[in-house]
Parts: sequence; structure tokens; C-alpha cells
Amino acid sequence: MQRYALGVEYDGSGFRGWQRLSKPGQPDPDTVQGVLEEALSSVAAAPVSTVCAGRTDAGVHAQCQVVHFDSEAARDPRAWTLGATTRLPPSVSVVWCRPVDAAFNARFSAVARRYRYRILNRQVRPALGRQWLAWVWSPLDADAMHRAAQALVGEHDFEAFRSAECEAAHARRELQHIAVARDGDIVTVDVQANAFLHHMVRNIVGSLLEVGRGARPEDWIAELLAGRDRTRAGPTASPGGLVFLGPRYPRTWPLPEEVLVDAATARRPAKR
Repeated sequence: MQRYALGVEYDGSGFRGWQRLSKPGQPDPDTVQGVLEEALSSVAAAPVSTVCAGRTDAGVHAQCQVVHFDSEAARDPRAWTLGATTRLPPSVSVVWCRPVDAAFNARFSAVARRYRYRILNRQVRPALGRQWLAWVWSPLDADAMHRAAQALVGEHDFEAFRSAECEAAHARRELQHIAVARDGDIVTVDVQANAFLHHMVRNIVGSLLEVGRGARPEDWIAELLAGRDRTRAGPTASPGGLVFLGPRYPRTWPLPEEVLVDAATARRPAKR
């Protein structure tokens, strides 16, 4: 039995999220996991189950989702990569494949995960690239949003920024970096943490938008964090502007550079 790690990119617009909704082995064309496992099973000529680094919601995209799976099929990385991709819909591609030790776990071996949320901030809605952008017509103060967001950096209880459906045992997470910047009409929010709660990024963005519009002061974000009350925070931002950039792993794993981080800067993994 050999374990493999895959890098997968996808446009989440037409899916109900990453997580398979049907039972293993049954067709599930509405989820990314469902179509990926069907493609890999076809290449392996046997059932394949996958584990991902971070589950994405309906409509959320991924630049480099990392998954692992085990198989006894004698296939080289090129066969897994190209064979699976040819069997996937156009909105999903396997970009790379690496054989890894059985101790590697796409979820629990990751020391960080990165997301990017992009907002088109102009009076007219987008026509091109609209599936990759949220749209906010009212002027946003990106500098104020950035300053307010820094209150979230560090290890905190993020109860105020998780959904009621979140199944995590606790809301304590380490947010390692957050930055808000403007480039023309595009406002970008970049976030990195050891792990994220359900809707955590979109809930943070929804509250930062209140600050950006001038509806709330900058110190409101710190108040929300301390208050741990989701009902006081801003609305959940739309999914279309969110991209899972990918996880980060220590360099002890034989993976592409885009998902590696130096040991000196690696943080502890999320607790199981």
C-alpha cells in the first residue's frame, strides 16, 4: 500500500463544497471530493478515499488543495496526475502528485492554511472574473480594515467568527497573519492561521467590511473578539470571493515548494 499526496485546484462555483455528501463509492457529482474520488478510483481500478487539508464551502475555490490517499495500484505520479485530470470536469485539475510516507496526513501534518478574499470595490458589478470576486459598491477604507484586523493576530478564542453549524470541539485558533490591501478597485484580504473554523474567514471579512464602510470603528473588531458573541458580528461575506490558497507543511515532507515552510517559521498543527 502506497500513500500519495495530490495538489488539486478547482473552481468551486458549481459545487456544494469539498465534502462528499453521498456514501463512499456512490456517485456524488455535486462535491469536489465526490468527483475527485470517482476519477482516482477509475485510475486505480479500485475504490479510493481521500483526506483533504481543509474543507471548503459551497462556491469557494482552491488554488492548491492538498489531499492524500492510499492505493495498492501500481501507478506512477504522472499517471495519477494526468489520468485523474482527464476524468475530472473542466473545473477541477490535479496539478501534482507525490508519493509520501504513511505518516503524512494532509490535514494533521499541515502547520498553516492560507486564504485570500478579493473584493471588487466600485459602483458597477463585475462582468469578467465575477466568480472569483465579491462585489461591494460602497467605498471601502482598506487601511482602516487592515488596522482593525491586526487585533485578530495571535492565539484567541474565535467564537465570534464561527458559524452556528461549526462542529469543531473548541474555537481557539492561532491566526498567524492577516493583511488588507487595495490595488485599484480590488481590495484583498490575506489570512493565514494554523486552522480555521467553519465560515471563519468569511465572518471576519463580513465584520471588516463594516469597518471599511465606516459603519463601525476600528476597535470594534477587538471588541467582537473579546465578546465571543457571533450575533454581534457582521454578516457572513459571500463565498465567491474566497480562494483557499493552500496549506503549509514542514520541509521534512517531499512536496512542492508552494506548500512548504521553513521549520523555523512553522507553527504547531491544529489539535485533532
